[in-house]
Amino acid sequence: MSECVVELSNVWKVFGARAEETIAAAQSSNLTKAEALNEYGTVIGVRDASFSVNRGEIFCIMGLSGSGKSTLVRHVNRLIEPSAGTIRVLGQDVGALSPQALREMRTRHIGMVFQHMALMPHRSVRENVAYPLEIQKIPKSRRWAISDHTLGLVDLTGYEDRLPKELSGGMQQRVGIARALASDPEILLMDEPFSALDPLIRLQLQDQFKSLVENLNKSTLFITHDLDEAIRIGHRIAIMKDGVIVQIGTPEQIVTEPADDYVREFVQGISRLKLVRAHTIMEPLTNGHANPPDAAHRIDGQSDLDALIDLSVESDHPIVVTENGRDVGVISKKTLLRGIQGGRE
Repeated sequence: MSECVVELSNVWKVFGARAEETIAAAQSSNLTKAEALNEYGTVIGVRDASFSVNRGEIFCIMGLSGSGKSTLVRHVNRLIEPSAGTIRVLGQDVGALSPQALREMRTRHIGMVFQHMALMPHRSVRENVAYPLEIQKIPKSRRWAISDHTLGLVDLTGYEDRLPKELSGGMQQRVGIARALASDPEILLMDEPFSALDPLIRLQLQDQFKSLVENLNKSTLFITHDLDEAIRIGHRIAIMKDGVIVQIGTPEQIVTEPADDYVREFVQGISRLKLVRAHTIMEPLTNGHANPPDAAHRIDGQSDLDALIDLSVESDHPIVVTENGRDVGVISKKTLLRGIQGGRE
């Protein structure tokens, strides 16, 4: 069983003096965001949000501007106080922490990267990365060693003595990631860190970031307004609208089983070729099926549509799906085409 490192339970954030009244009304009569503003003069930023993040997981929170995603993630390190609900980080109730314990949590256990890095322009790259360690009063020689090692992780060796203005936007973003990693935190909070970058640089950083945090086993909450980005790097995705988490699932679940029309609109332009797996579209082998021919291609249930297409081109036989060396399903050309379409009849 995976270890839970972040857990939010029934979290609300209502901005305004009448927050408690707003929450009570929303719970009893399903008060909408517009009605809360009109009747109570309040803004519902987050509405009854619950989810957990496992150790080593990249959990993406995706939504359009104003959906509440950035507000929600700032509750994890208590940059924003919840109006109701509980946030637990590494088993501790964040809301119950003393100011000193909260500072300790932020300094040692949580790293945060924003869209705009706010690097200190008068300090070198090395000094920017080492700054969290300076706050912890770690000796300079040790700070420098950690900083240089962390810069190596993000491929910035040789740039230690440069000023931020001498680096490209993508390189500055990697300095920010290195700074967040310098304290070796268990948890990373990433708030749209790549959204201001050119598309090609953005794709490169997405791949580099995913590989890095998986190798370091960092648990990550990644905020984005871009579903392509969420699908590319996330193990699971939460989609938000008007402060509400509409759906949580793996990228494949989000694309193949959208919870409502709002999610369906988001995923309609997403390519399914690398997302949908053979076990999702196969027809299970039952007593009513003839035994598949020995000449049929066999493929693991985790194989994607792209791999299935390659096999389908090579043979007219149905593709046989296996699990632990046993035949469990078949995929005909018709089934494959429906899978590519998205199951449309």
